[in-house]
Amino acid sequence: MVEAARQLIANMSAFGLEISEDQICVVPKGATKHDALDALIAAVGTNPVVTDVEAFRAAVYEREAIMSTGIGDGIAIPHVRIPEITEATLGVGIAPHGLPFDTLDNKPVHVLVLFATPAGSDKEYLSLLAQVMLSLRDKALFDGLVACKTSKEVYTLLNG
Repeated sequence: MVEAARQLIANMSAFGLEISEDQICVVPKGATKHDALDALIAAVGTNPVVTDVEAFRAAVYEREAIMSTGIGDGIAIPHVRIPEITEATLGVGIAPHGLPFDTLDNKPVHVLVLFATPAGSDKEYLSLLAQVMLSLRDKALFDGLVACKTSKEVYTLLNG
């Protein structure tokens, strides 16, 4: 049983949830915060768990208007929990050149993880958030992500 659990963990994404390559973006140099959010929303919006992309877009921007989700240390965690999401999913944006994002530490963002979770899924959201934050504290993983030039490279690094 212990070996089965180890195998399961070994096969998991670094973020605890496999992220489709379609839901990964490399943000070009010179992009704005809104460019990055729009690209991530569009990428995640291709997933059938998003039943209304415009409601999803509005919710992301409403949340961002309350307070920036740029938490510092090069990381932004935009997130929503809405009924138009039927199952938790993540989108990842990599900004190798850094991206102004109104962060708490006023430093550029290099890794964005967009959380799209169903309304009422607080426990699942918090569990995923903990896994993502724990993973991003691994300097080798963080630096590896920032060095990625393509969504395929990001996918391979995260999902092994």
